Amino acid sequence: MHDFHPVATRSEIPVGKSKMIELGDRVIALFNIDGKFYAIDNSCTHRGGPLAEGHLDGKEVICPWHIWRFDVTTGHCDINPDLSTNTYPVKVNGEEILVGIPK
Repeated sequence: MHDFHPVATRSEIPVGKSKMIELGDRVIALFNIDGKFYAIDNSCTHRGGPLAEGHLDGKEVICPWHIWRFDVTTGHCDINPDLSTNTYPVKVNGEEILVGIPK
């Protein structure tokens, strides 16, 4: 089960862009891939780089610090699958984007 929280509007995150959000003690990177939104932990599991500041290449974000790649749809890390990142469910209600965090 997840509690969903409004975090942004669709117009705040254009296609191919991202935004860093905070929900309680979690820092999350929110991405717009072809009009669909995905949320993962903002901190790269390699050295803590800010993934919301990374470059998107298709469905992968490239960490700006050491070029590690994470699939924003699954959290999977191509370089080291043992260091994949957490994902969060996203809902869109009209213009509002909501991210779910575990209860």
